[in-house]
Amino acid sequence: MTRIDQLERRIGSLESCVVAFSGGVDSSLVAALAARALGEHALAVTAVSPALATGELDGAHAVARTIGIRHETITTAELAREGYRRNDRDRCYHCKTELYDRLSALAARRGYAALLSGANADDVGDWRPGLRAAEEHGVIHPLLEAGVGKEEVRRFARELGVPSAEKPASPCLASRIPYGTAVDPATLAQIDRAEVALKRLGYRVLRVRHFGDLGRVELAADELPRALSPDGRDPVIAAVRSAGYAEVAIAEEPFRSGSLNASFTKRLAVSNV
Repeated sequence: MTRIDQLERRIGSLESCVVAFSGGVDSSLVAALAARALGEHALAVTAVSPALATGELDGAHAVARTIGIRHETITTAELAREGYRRNDRDRCYHCKTELYDRLSALAARRGYAALLSGANADDVGDWRPGLRAAEEHGVIHPLLEAGVGKEEVRRFARELGVPSAEKPASPCLASRIPYGTAVDPATLAQIDRAEVALKRLGYRVLRVRHFGDLGRVELAADELPRALSPDGRDPVIAAVRSAGYAEVAIAEEPFRSGSLNASFTKRLAVSNV
């Protein structure tokens, strides 16, 4: 029995499920497995809020159609939660609590037996307060349970023909705001405008970190040389300024996912020794 077969069997044992579905590769793989294992008894649900980047919902719709799972949306109100707006290091806990509150209610109302997420084995090594919210809501993580990490996730997604197999990670827009800086709709919209403007220039893997009047651009290693070149720098700066930033900086080191958590998780590791 292959690892994919084992994952399908685990999900099939649940009888029915709701998948917390962002359209990223992790949740897309779980949704594809759920569709294969449970058919019409599986439902993918995408949360819509001001923190969802432009294009992500359309991408989720397209993935759901390709993998053959029923797909719905809900509206979440994480910005109504003071803990989320305050943006301490547990912001994701408040975000995921809002999400799982809504999804759990939907599952109970419609008679679905389980709530699934796309958390994978590599998530355990990072600062993930959202996993605590998931535990409180009884969320099942099939990939995490099976010890499947990101490389295997992408490999399995390719084997199953999941269209987001190579999709770069795209966490919520609030992840661009340093801890301690309040989250509000205007800031999220400004970040989104800046990132959309950069994508129109052809950049694919990027973040615009929000530091008040300064927008700090981080780009993938293979895209960074173009942005730092004499011909590339001015268009990048103009794109970010068009979103309302008075100052623009282009990071000279390549983008690295989870960089805002890096120093914090390092301190946690030291303190737990």
